[in-house]
Amino acid sequence: MAELQMLLEEEIPGGRRALFDSYTNLERVADYCENNYIQSADKQRALEETKAYTTQSLASVAYLINTLANNVLQMLDIQVRILFQSSSCNPIFPAPFIE
Repeated sequence: MAELQMLLEEEIPGGRRALFDSYTNLERVADYCENNYIQSADKQRALEETKAYTTQSLASVAYLINTLANNVLQMLDIQVRILFQSSSCNPIFPAPFIE
């Protein structure tokens, strides 16, 4: 139960905040890359720098999404276990009859 509480109160909200912060930071990086490309005398170098930022940003966002998704799945798993352990819970669909 403590694990569920930690997921609901800390991990999942923290993951959502991290994704929102990442969104804000990505906007800043995009603005920087655009301005850098426009002002740069060496367009190829500016393009390569933009590619590097893009790769790093995508990896970071993928990691944040993966972490948040795993936390949500863990939360759902705990909730399902609690639901089925409850004595007042009867399955909606009875177990299939197997001969």
